[in-house]
Amino acid sequence: MIRLNDITGELRSYHPKADISLVEKAYVYSAKVHQGQIRLSGEPYLSHPLEVAHILTQMKMDVVSVAAGLLHDTIEDTAAEPSDLERLFGKETANIVDGVTKISKMRFSTREEQQAENMRKMILAMATDIRVIVVKLADRLHNMQTLGYHPPEKQETIARETIDIYAPLAGRMGIYWLKSALEDLCLYYLEPEIYEKIKAELTERREVREKFIREVIEIVAAKLKETNIKAAIKGRQKHLFGIYTKMKEQNLNPNQVYDILAFRVIVDTVKECYEVLGIIHATWKPVPGRFKDYVSLPKANMYQSLHTTVIGPLGQRMEVQIRTWEMDKVAEEGIAAHWKYKEGSAASKIDEKQFLWLRQLLEWQKSLQDPKEFMDTVRMDLFPNEVYVFTPTGEVKEFPKGATPVDFAYAIHSEIGDKCIGARINGRMVPLRYQLRNGDIVEIVTSVKHHPSKDWLDFVRTSRAKTKIRQWIMRQERDLSVNLGKEMLEKSLAQARINIANLNKSDQIAAVAEDLSYHSQEDLFANIGYGRISVKQVIGRLKPKVDIPEEAKPGIVSKMVSRIKRKKSTLGIKVKGLDDMLVRFANCCHPLPGEHVVGYLTRGRGVTIHKHDCRYIADFEPERVVEVIWEPSDHTAYVATVKVVTTDKRGILADISAIMAQKDANILQADVQTTLDHKGISHFTIEVENYKQLQEILGAIKKIKHVLLVERG
Repeated sequence: MIRLNDITGELRSYHPKADISLVEKAYVYSAKVHQGQIRLSGEPYLSHPLEVAHILTQMKMDVVSVAAGLLHDTIEDTAAEPSDLERLFGKETANIVDGVTKISKMRFSTREEQQAENMRKMILAMATDIRVIVVKLADRLHNMQTLGYHPPEKQETIARETIDIYAPLAGRMGIYWLKSALEDLCLYYLEPEIYEKIKAELTERREVREKFIREVIEIVAAKLKETNIKAAIKGRQKHLFGIYTKMKEQNLNPNQVYDILAFRVIVDTVKECYEVLGIIHATWKPVPGRFKDYVSLPKANMYQSLHTTVIGPLGQRMEVQIRTWEMDKVAEEGIAAHWKYKEGSAASKIDEKQFLWLRQLLEWQKSLQDPKEFMDTVRMDLFPNEVYVFTPTGEVKEFPKGATPVDFAYAIHSEIGDKCIGARINGRMVPLRYQLRNGDIVEIVTSVKHHPSKDWLDFVRTSRAKTKIRQWIMRQERDLSVNLGKEMLEKSLAQARINIANLNKSDQIAAVAEDLSYHSQEDLFANIGYGRISVKQVIGRLKPKVDIPEEAKPGIVSKMVSRIKRKKSTLGIKVKGLDDMLVRFANCCHPLPGEHVVGYLTRGRGVTIHKHDCRYIADFEPERVVEVIWEPSDHTAYVATVKVVTTDKRGILADISAIMAQKDANILQADVQTTLDHKGISHFTIEVENYKQLQEILGAIKKIKHVLLVERG
């Protein structure tokens, strides 16, 4: 079992000035809170955090990371709270432990490749301090090393999660020795028979292989000596999982995998890298298509090396890697190789495809006087424009940053989005405007009676959600426009004395729709409602297709009856001092009950009622102006005109018409024009009961988005 002295001794070996008091304090605290806990192996639980901390020292991590390694299970497995750790060990250490705890609570439930990649991205995105991931990887390595004490089902689950999530993460971080160690352990538990078969084959040919490695190293060393290039030459067999991958890809047996040997030549300069490459290719025949230049084009995690495969002395393939000492350090230690930077500097934000911040850290490191100085903190934002969340079943979903539960609902299914009324995030209700965070577990609450709102367009972020919401709104607007257009046409047909019993099934209406290039009567009604075509145009096309009875000239009796009716109907107006006076309303201003009005006496036409501020009153003869008052009347329909100016937005007319319908106003006519500056000017002729009703209509229309002006026509 690893002891505290092993950890502090290793720490001092690469960081002589390290303040190990934090590590010692973390050890005492961890021993205290884990006291009495036993691992499945029978060892005290403290052995696990000690092993993790020791692995971190092998990776040459800083004091804070090593302390966090000793404390990494305290929040999850003991009564310790994050606030306790922050108070005792500082915010940095507490944040790392908290981050490791959150990642440990994740459960990966599917082998789908995209889901695995999303899970890896989520882990990276959640760890604002990169050391969180390094500590977690060290934790996973020791757990894999002691996995044999778990039941077989648990072994397979943990090994599968490791091979899908954590081993690739180690590779992405550039810590290749850790990646190889995890992969070999996973192979042992997931494919035990193949593991033993490969191991047996390698053991059987070990002596031959080791002799071959020595011979190749001697040949390369002699060639380099001739050109005065100083180099370190290493030879090794590839790790078991790498051999297994080749077997699987090429359908081979272990003894058929020839390029299982890899040699590494480490030199001082980049120039020498290419010189060594020329020497290798001059000595042995290169395999076409197997040369890769990661020096001029580094991998995303800043790995650099020249790779080539050649036919060796015994006619077998062997891989040769050529790199500088600095490149080798990065390849071996990955992130840890750059775990240093100037105090006060900050790591730059990076793109998910390229870890540009590693290059930045490399430059900072070169300027340090103390090559063993470790950084205090490195912050990162690997995926600044993305957020990763869980469904209730554990599936990972990717969204743009700022996405909401509504975006999530539409990503699941359009019907769930349409019926979304709320969301539970991590078990708690949140508003629909809530912005999703990495690691959230999202559950959508729906109602069959609910439907999308236009307001959702103000905060949703995904194109799918926006498209589905707009489609729903357009369907609703179309339904309103169809009903409005049909109603307007029916009224105009009645006024024109054209009798069509059923507009939907009328052959004549269908023929007019076809004449106007519409697909159906419904399209015709919708375009009338939208204001794209006037009712007059439709009736003009319809008249030749129907038989219209010729209007009969009214006789003397009819005229008398009409005159009597008009005389008796005062339309709710009483002329002061006069009874049974013929009254009519002026078409210039359309006065309404409740407004201040005046009467104007005209020869042979009775009294014409005007608004008191009508523009024509100034031209009246004063002696003909009479005082009038409103009085109760059975006449409930008065004509008013309304002018509305809007931006030219699709569906705006349907919104205006809907307001009028809600306020019980009857639309007699609508005329819409579009100006060159993309504004819509609409004139409505409507029937209302009084001035108060009209004011309510005007006020409601003003509140519609994109309405610029509303006034009496």
